[in-house]
Amino acid sequence: MSTFSARTVVFTRSSEGNTSSYPSAGKFSKSDVTTFLYGLLTEVEEYYWFSISTFVCGWCLYNQRDKMSKKKGLSLEEKRTRMMEIFFESKDVFQLKDIEKIAPKTKGIAPMTVKDVLQSLVDDNMVDCEKVGTSNYYWAFPSKALNTRKHKLEELQRQVSDAKQRKVNLEKVVEKAKVGRQDTKERSSLLKELQALREERTQLQADLEKYRECDPEVVEEMRKSNVVAKEAVSRWTDNVFAIKSWTKKKFAFDDSHINKAFGIPEDFDYMD
Repeated sequence: MSTFSARTVVFTRSSEGNTSSYPSAGKFSKSDVTTFLYGLLTEVEEYYWFSISTFVCGWCLYNQRDKMSKKKGLSLEEKRTRMMEIFFESKDVFQLKDIEKIAPKTKGIAPMTVKDVLQSLVDDNMVDCEKVGTSNYYWAFPSKALNTRKHKLEELQRQVSDAKQRKVNLEKVVEKAKVGRQDTKERSSLLKELQALREERTQLQADLEKYRECDPEVVEEMRKSNVVAKEAVSRWTDNVFAIKSWTKKKFAFDDSHINKAFGIPEDFDYMD
């Protein structure tokens, strides 16, 4: 018998009425047995590695899916929507502790985020909150949500209508402003002349700024400021003399001692 696989041997033995899958030493040569065993081992090895590869791939895919599902989580808007479902489906009034128990179990909202999500709904007037005694009670009914959406829609429609009206008015103003502003040679010439005059005005203002100190109005303003400053100096001079007089009477100090102690010049006096 020539070289053949283990499957051929098994099939041949079965067709002869022998259900044993192992070759008999009396009917097969040593080379046949060797070939059979080699084929059998090859198939077993292939099946073994195929099973291992399938298991590893499946395990990796499962872990990857599990990690992705945990990493994704729920967005804030999804949490808000699911929490509103709690109120709409039950049509009941809850305390915070009730929501903290129900939301994680029925809606998959993380317990640590329940309070913040609920507060955001209260801030947006989607959930009502009332303090009774020492506890806060929360509720939201579908009818109120519907009315809120209707009012919001009406407000948006009104804003759109106002915006359209403003657009029409602005278009009229633009069309009116275009009258007499056609691009003609005369208009171009006048625009160039206007630009030249503006540049000249800017230069004159810069020159005027250089001689600002000699401006009669500026000089007059400085004189008025000097009068105010002189009055202030006289007032503080009065204060110094009053303090010196009180000190001399209280402690019997002479002027030189007081001036030296407080750093007052010897020629300190009123301004002329």
